[in-house]
Amino acid sequence: MEHGASDLRSLHAWLRSDAVVRRSATLELQDASLQPGHMGSAVEVIKLVTENGWSAASFVMAVVAWKRTRPQNPDITISRDGTTVSLMNCSDEEVESVIRMLSERQDGEGAGE
Repeated sequence: MEHGASDLRSLHAWLRSDAVVRRSATLELQDASLQPGHMGSAVEVIKLVTENGWSAASFVMAVVAWKRTRPQNPDITISRDGTTVSLMNCSDEEVESVIRMLSERQDGEGAGE
């Protein structure tokens, strides 16, 4: 599990160094929310809060670029408003699915988390 936490911290640093992502979003590295009745865990999450000018495509491409630098090619799970999409091999279909999921309801309430 420590390898996954290390990858997550690496992704967080990568995203924070990306000028486009940094300009349109705030990133926080935090402990995952624990469900009642579950034991604690060292697993962390990256919380992303977007601003005006948010570009889902730029964010996803930054994640894909980071993923391609990793020797173990870790799976990435992105969740928004109860919808979850995984980037396992960064196929065109996966990338399009994640961009579509992140782009939906940008005009509505709750957009950007």
